[in-house]
Amino acid sequence: MIYKTYLAHERNALGQLLNSLRTNFPTEIFKNHLFFLRRMPEIKGQPCHLCGEKKLILREEELELPYFGKVFILSMECEGCGFKKSDIEPAQEKEPARFTFEMENEEDLNVRIVKSADATVKIPHVITIEPGVASEGYVTNIEGLLEKIKKTIESSIEGEEDEDAKNKGRNLVKKLSKALVGREKLKIIIEDPSGHSAIISDKAQKSKL
Repeated sequence: MIYKTYLAHERNALGQLLNSLRTNFPTEIFKNHLFFLRRMPEIKGQPCHLCGEKKLILREEELELPYFGKVFILSMECEGCGFKKSDIEPAQEKEPARFTFEMENEEDLNVRIVKSADATVKIPHVITIEPGVASEGYVTNIEGLLEKIKKTIESSIEGEEDEDAKNKGRNLVKKLSKALVGREKLKIIIEDPSGHSAIISDKAQKSKL
């Protein structure tokens, strides 16, 4: 119950940040390869929902993603306790959806991914990452997603005492390492009840959730 209450406060703060920044600050547009970027000034000295100190920094970035539209990346970071959180919010409302992508070669590593904090990421026979209190939203590509998962598994191996579990983890790391150089095929699935996620590629299959 405490976590649910905290998450509700957190989402409300992100919404307030978005409204405040849209109303009070000017914008500047930059072109950056695949998208346009708009950075907003930081809002400092906000109360942290975790430690209570007024050391929370609120930020917003705006991206224009081809074939997806405008998204806002909202983030908060506390200079006191170190708490961090980020999420994605499209400018237009979207329907709940499932995206499935078959990664077949090195070129597919460049495919853009939009993942919200509400999304579940599945890579069959590798890992399933479900949303939770620590879940974050971000914009990356398949390479960045696989690198992130690889580091997570490597960290879990270091703290694991069971040798069988360690060997399983090492095999998964090898599988991901091969995929990162285009030598291993993987299926990537993103399910998002908020509709705020996407795999931006003609090869991606979109279905209702």
